[in-house]
Amino acid sequence: MSGAGGRPLQLYKWRAAREARAAREQADVALAERIRAVHAEWDGTYGRPRITADLREDGERVNHKRVGRVMRTYGIAGLRLRKRQVTTVPEPSAAAMPDLLGRDFTASAPNTKYVGDITYLPVGDGEFLYLATVIDCFSRRLVGWSVADHMRTSLVTDAFRAAARVCGSLSGAVFHSDHGAQYSSREFASVCAELEVKQSMGAVGTSADNALAESFNATLKRETLRGARRFDGAHACRLAVFRWTTRYNTRRRHSANGQQAPIAYEQQSATLTLAA
Repeated sequence: MSGAGGRPLQLYKWRAAREARAAREQADVALAERIRAVHAEWDGTYGRPRITADLREDGERVNHKRVGRVMRTYGIAGLRLRKRQVTTVPEPSAAAMPDLLGRDFTASAPNTKYVGDITYLPVGDGEFLYLATVIDCFSRRLVGWSVADHMRTSLVTDAFRAAARVCGSLSGAVFHSDHGAQYSSREFASVCAELEVKQSMGAVGTSADNALAESFNATLKRETLRGARRFDGAHACRLAVFRWTTRYNTRRRHSANGQQAPIAYEQQSATLTLAA
């Protein structure tokens, strides 16, 4: 339609488009507020996938593309990985251990395959605490950990015994690590033999051979430090790690678990197994 008779139709289309734009903008504002709430609850660490999963669980009908667009529009962003720092000190005289994982960090059931590592936690000018971990490959659950102001072998054996207490038994499981002196020590080998655990190690100097543990360490520090260069002292560091590890196991969504927290994923798996 053209001429004078076409102007009312054009005006109608313009008004309809304007109303639709206004409705979309209002909906985006409301969604941005809900995104900010989830973002704040997780200390600014959640990105698009986990925020989308949280919103959907709360009944919000939204896809990750829209969440990403609204986050970009309103300047909401999750934390990004920082450059990894190397802490592994190999033991030259250690006996060679086979790599039983071959970079396969999946497991068909809990308590069968574990990975672990040591990472530094900066607490002052040149001062550190050190964290040793034991992570279940099935659910990515942190089953054992230890924090100390030293890197002696007792740091890793304490984490390992903590895992044994949580799981009841580690008998028959594989534990994979790098070639750090603590993991290649006779003391640690003795604890593995006592708990009937098979040791596994990747190649020397190859972080990809223990990528799951490396990724866990990077995520923990990224989400607890949140851009800071160090923790506000040893006590604050210990509290932050305890709080984060508890939330990690019970509430933090993990992409490998279909955006479920590790313990929830294990519980769902157990329920499905019983139903079968």
